[in-house]
Amino acid sequence: MPTNSQCSRFPLILASASERRRKILESLGVSFEVVIPDVEELTFLDDARRTASENAIRKSRWSRGRCADRITIAADTVIDFKGRVVCKPVDMDEAFRILRQFSGTQHTVITAVAWSMPDLPTDLVVCESQVVFKVLADEQILEYCRRVNPLDKAGAYDIDQHGEMIIESFSGSITNIMGLPGEVVEQWLKKSGVFSVTHA
Repeated sequence: MPTNSQCSRFPLILASASERRRKILESLGVSFEVVIPDVEELTFLDDARRTASENAIRKSRWSRGRCADRITIAADTVIDFKGRVVCKPVDMDEAFRILRQFSGTQHTVITAVAWSMPDLPTDLVVCESQVVFKVLADEQILEYCRRVNPLDKAGAYDIDQHGEMIIESFSGSITNIMGLPGEVVEQWLKKSGVFSVTHA
């Protein structure tokens, strides 16, 4: 568990274990450190926006309680597929089933982002993007899973890792699909007046 002294190197905390979120934040050219929240994530099977929002707030609350004098970004990404929530697969068999059901269809990627500054209420934004999958044969799905680890990714895929193998098209923010809408975070960073944003 981090202490306040462990949260003091930079004014910004990324409350996430996600490599993709780390990569997106690094691309904005700001210094930050990572704190991994220890929270129980909830799933409301028929409400993707509520699922993402509740989990982002929980991560933010946990991190804010331990690094209260820092600015904190926390996020949660889920997929709405035909009105049902799709999260991270628990094993390779489930990953295969998820990708097979996405074949030739469209789904919505929903990311909730919580921005917390000392002594101010937490700000929450929910972003949505649409993704259309190619029609995939089982062999194509298996090959994708050989190239990309699907187990730590909402919906069992990463648009930034061999996305051309499985994705026909998308609309909206690509960084939102990756797990952290960079456009929203950049606006917050500039508004805070604490950071100078320089794209890497």
